[in-house]
Amino acid sequence: MSDAGSGPNRAGGAVGYAGASLAGATVVLGVSGGIAAYKAVELCRRLVDAGSHVVPVLTANATRFVGAATFSALASEPAHLELFGDDVPIPHTDLGQRADLVLVAPATARVIGAYAAGISSDLLLATLLATRAPVLVCPAMHSEMWEHAAVQENLATLRRRGVHVLEPDKGHLAGGDVGAGRLPETDVIVAEAARILAARRRDTARDALPLSGRRVLVTAGGTREPIDPVRFLSNRSSGRQGHALAEAALALGAQVTLVTTSGLPVAPGVEVIAVETAAEMADSVLRHAPAADMVVMAAAVADYRPDVVASTKLHKADGAPEIRLVPTLDILAELSRRRRPGQVLVGFAAETDSLAERAAAKLEAKGADLMVANDVGAAGVGFASETNAVTIFRRGDARTDVPLQSKRAVAEVVLRAALALLPGPPQCQGDSSGKAPGVESPMSAASAPHDGAGRDRE
Repeated sequence: MSDAGSGPNRAGGAVGYAGASLAGATVVLGVSGGIAAYKAVELCRRLVDAGSHVVPVLTANATRFVGAATFSALASEPAHLELFGDDVPIPHTDLGQRADLVLVAPATARVIGAYAAGISSDLLLATLLATRAPVLVCPAMHSEMWEHAAVQENLATLRRRGVHVLEPDKGHLAGGDVGAGRLPETDVIVAEAARILAARRRDTARDALPLSGRRVLVTAGGTREPIDPVRFLSNRSSGRQGHALAEAALALGAQVTLVTTSGLPVAPGVEVIAVETAAEMADSVLRHAPAADMVVMAAAVADYRPDVVASTKLHKADGAPEIRLVPTLDILAELSRRRRPGQVLVGFAAETDSLAERAAAKLEAKGADLMVANDVGAAGVGFASETNAVTIFRRGDARTDVPLQSKRAVAEVVLRAALALLPGPPQCQGDSSGKAPGVESPMSAASAPHDGAGRDRE
């Protein structure tokens, strides 16, 4: 659902944006019986100029203000007026099925009320009930009618059902009155129609992406294990690789949940859960993992935490404290123990020596499907860098070496390697490889321990 506030800049125009989004679209333009119906003539012309196939549908009352012949001359096909008597046997279903967008401007209180109540008393209302295309209504009426509780309740009903409502402007109304209820300017309506169509096309394209319909859970950043209210044990993980994984999974069509300790920006559309300690991360991950098709443990989770956390600051004058460390929960191993059939688990290992041996051992010990390892001592590979070079280890001694490249590129390769292990056909049709040309590289988990070092590291 969308309101005018989330649509175009009301002072701006449709410039270029409309042409790109409206070109080739079939727009059913509904015109109902209000004084603002004369503005629908210009709206019709602007939609045609933007490349749309415009099909005008006028109510009987609309023809009291504007003539059908005017719309027939300007639109892409003759104006439709009657539910019965059209050349098409069932005109409302024909129009509803052909439409990429149904745009009602102006939308009177009568049409809004009948639409909300599901009353198909004329061709326009029947078409509104017969379409699965997005619908944009542009109310226009006197202020008293616009502010009436019945009108507002009917609009609230339509919004709940996913109808887009472009609220009216304030200004001069019929009869010399001034107030809310004026039909928005043509540029604003065209821009809002373009925005809706562009969003619909993005959604359609998203359905063809390789991770469409899949849920991906990603962790990122280094945990902080408190010693006292001032100090903590942590590691050097920046969270960059984990955040790159979350954004790449979103771009591949997944529904993404990111559990992170990092304050790095996150792409709109990613569900973010902020945590700090290993225990908080474990709680969030284990709570969300059952719904995930893929869990990517890129976070640098501390292996140990202080057994006792001081309630007040430890002072130097009191002498060197004795801090006893106890193990934290091995989240990846616990995920493996709890995993449901078909779920893919990806772990990370940041190493400084014996990378292949250690990564292969972790892959086996933790029960993961993939282990992504990197040498954090190598140039451009370590902590907080923008680049990474990793090796992806699979069961059966298979491995893929990924050369130094951006962490986003590495993320895409890791996700595609994990995608290949998901059971069943892709959730969508289209190119299931979804591969960016020339990209075949994994991701690094970097975060060398210092103090409470991480076991699963980015």
